[in-house]
Amino acid sequence: MKRSSMKKKKGLENVLFTIPAVILVCMVMYIPFVMSGYYSLTRWNGIAKQPVFIGLENFKTILSGSDSFLSAMWFTIRYTFFFVIVSNVAALALAVALTKRFRLANLYRGLFFIPYIMSMNIVGFIWKFIFTSGFKKFFELTGWGFWNLSWLGNPSMAFWSVTIVGIWQSLGFYIVLYIAGLQAVPKDIIEAAYVDGASRRQTFFKVTVPLLGPSMTTCVFMSLTNGLKVFDIILALTKGGPGQSTYSATLSIYNEAFTRNNYGLGSAQAILYFVFVLVITQLTLKMMSRKEVAL
Repeated sequence: MKRSSMKKKKGLENVLFTIPAVILVCMVMYIPFVMSGYYSLTRWNGIAKQPVFIGLENFKTILSGSDSFLSAMWFTIRYTFFFVIVSNVAALALAVALTKRFRLANLYRGLFFIPYIMSMNIVGFIWKFIFTSGFKKFFELTGWGFWNLSWLGNPSMAFWSVTIVGIWQSLGFYIVLYIAGLQAVPKDIIEAAYVDGASRRQTFFKVTVPLLGPSMTTCVFMSLTNGLKVFDIILALTKGGPGQSTYSATLSIYNEAFTRNNYGLGSAQAILYFVFVLVITQLTLKMMSRKEVAL
């Protein structure tokens, strides 16, 4: 009897302690998501008392290409593609270098991680100054035309500028994850590969990299989500310009809803983008999980 009453008491305590968190999550996430689904079927400027129900007209407008959302999606896809590949390759290469024993290894690890803890807006403003004034000064000192390029004024250059800044800001986080993965690889397996006659290159690509599966899955997933939700850096650097060449999907949703006060169309864009992100992330997770090697 005492045990059953104790179990009931613990169960009741668990429910009571969980209820505030559940209420908070519902208020912050689930209720706004459901309301956004409703607003996506309406025409509403955020001021009128009653939204006008228009059915699937907002989705037809988006899919017909009559607004800028599809071009924003294309930019986001391109940005995410290069962001995921370059950030993971560079982070893995730097992690391998930083796992070597040399005097300033810990200092370099800290230096690479500092940009990640900085605000994205601050990073954007810093690099905006570098692209406009810093590179101009380098050009005056060296005379190299490379520094005198229109990094934020040319549409193609603006894309690469935003991508470089995004990679630079988040690189330290992925380096830390890869370092943890490299340190978790059993040394006896590496030594056994050397004993069997494998070269350093063969050992790295045939033994170490497959054993980094969990770290790679985490880094690829995190870089994928960070690339798909890019917003702050673009807002600080280019605001989507020049000529909407750096106009991301998240920036399009923000401008449609909060700048143009078209909450219905903005909500429809958000719903479509949510479905897109959900499908891409789930497919990526399944693909990466299949390639993991168990220790």
